[in-house]
Amino acid sequence: MTQPLIPVALSLGSNIDRYRHLTNAFNALAEEFGDLLCSPVYESEAVGFDGSNFLNSVVVVHTMRSLAEIGPILKRIEDDNGRNRTGPKFSARTLDIDVLTYGRLVGEYDDVLLPREETARNAFVLKPMADILPDTLMPGSNLTYSELWANYPKAKQKLWRVPFKWNGKEI
Repeated sequence: MTQPLIPVALSLGSNIDRYRHLTNAFNALAEEFGDLLCSPVYESEAVGFDGSNFLNSVVVVHTMRSLAEIGPILKRIEDDNGRNRTGPKFSARTLDIDVLTYGRLVGEYDDVLLPREETARNAFVLKPMADILPDTLMPGSNLTYSELWANYPKAKQKLWRVPFKWNGKEI
């Protein structure tokens, strides 16, 4: 009997050479995990520091890999795109990839807090989640992503969709 594939939601963000690094991330994730469920790409202002606007997206992959196996893959993809880990926590990034959810897990697993706290806190994560998983309950919540987005204070963080083509089609 084979194990079922686990849906894993990942947030992607870049504010340095943004289109190139997001394209590289989509390509690398597809190579590692196969088919991707990609949200539209949004532009947002930097949060936590003064800096260039970010491009953000959420991608859902399906895998049998553990969180402990996924973490190094994501770090390698970030590093392959010139990620500088010596700067402050809130700073410009070539590429940032974070695990938002891993199946329905809630709590800390392999040093990853699930679901990631920013999932419902930041518009640049919640709106893309609502786009691709509107009727899915956020783990640990009795609300769907579309319900969470409907209740989100939209004036809190500015966010706007931008055109983005990957593999010849608009996402």
